[in-house]
Amino acid sequence: MTIYPKLILDALVHVRYPGTGKDIISSGMVQDNIRIEGNKVSFSLIFEKPNDPFAKSVAKAAEQAILTYVGEDVEIKGNIQIITKEVPKSKPTSILPNVKNIIAVSSGKGGVGKSTISSNLAIALASLGYKVGLLDADIHGPSIPKMFGVESAHPEVKETEGRHTIIPIEKYGVKILSIGFFVDPEQALVWRGAVSSNALKQMITDGEWGELDYFVMDLPPGTGDIHLTLVQTMGISGAIVVTTPQEVALADARKGVNMFTGEKVNVPVLGIVENMAWFTPAELPENKYYIFGKEGGKRLAEELNVPLLGQIPLVQSIRECGDAGRPIAADENTIMSLAFKNLAEKVVERVEFRNNNFEATKKVEMQK
Repeated sequence: MTIYPKLILDALVHVRYPGTGKDIISSGMVQDNIRIEGNKVSFSLIFEKPNDPFAKSVAKAAEQAILTYVGEDVEIKGNIQIITKEVPKSKPTSILPNVKNIIAVSSGKGGVGKSTISSNLAIALASLGYKVGLLDADIHGPSIPKMFGVESAHPEVKETEGRHTIIPIEKYGVKILSIGFFVDPEQALVWRGAVSSNALKQMITDGEWGELDYFVMDLPPGTGDIHLTLVQTMGISGAIVVTTPQEVALADARKGVNMFTGEKVNVPVLGIVENMAWFTPAELPENKYYIFGKEGGKRLAEELNVPLLGQIPLVQSIRECGDAGRPIAADENTIMSLAFKNLAEKVVERVEFRNNNFEATKKVEMQK
């Protein structure tokens, strides 16, 4: 059985705090730190004051609700921590202190469907109950606003304590920022590297992202200034490299993997996604036509000793949904939305493995 935060939250809705009669989710008593390791689940319950008379009984009821509504195999007993609002929090030092995992989605070349993978992955993660942000870091060809149907959106800029912050656009449970919100969509962006890098940094640092489980960045294709800017600005949890099975795409994907794993950058590669793995016509859903070659992404993953996160077929509905501003992952219970859900599950698994077995990635200090 695979356990996700949403399953836990849905179970805890059935638990009420005797002091108010409200459930502990709407009351804000469940901290945003649900940790899942296999069948083991742990989190904190926050109470208004120390020595709350209902603390132990509420924790016991939360344990029982999870065992009842999620499954008897869940290891929850003794894993609920009771804290109070008076407990001081440590001062954050990260550029995004409230973001748990930062994922860079990259491709060696354009046209392999990187933005489609980024958009649907972000929505699929949100559907699993995670808090997700999506940054369109493709400065020269921002396409995320089109895919989410928010091209005309204008993020609000507000001033707080003398500092201006940008409020991300939110759709399908995902917080989104893109340079496409701030420029004329009809005009090409002709920026030098320093200008585009500074614009990207501003969206990251001035964006009011709040608390996120996953911050997904849709990088521009290739290996250039933007990629170096990102690894020098923040510690990236891991990278996902998107390719098609075509040999020319695989050659560039190989360069992308080597860029991240190289000694100077040293960002873990979570895995490879083989997009357009085969073509399946709607009228013949059982048929597979290998237009761009067969299992090239799978072979590359084996060659480079990195996981194959998924093989996404070339299906007309994916293109239609993206053009219509509603990525297919937003349509529940379709074959393709389930495919992206499976991809999201695999990404979560790899991120947890990475976090449990390796030190946190630090900002890269490039040698001049």
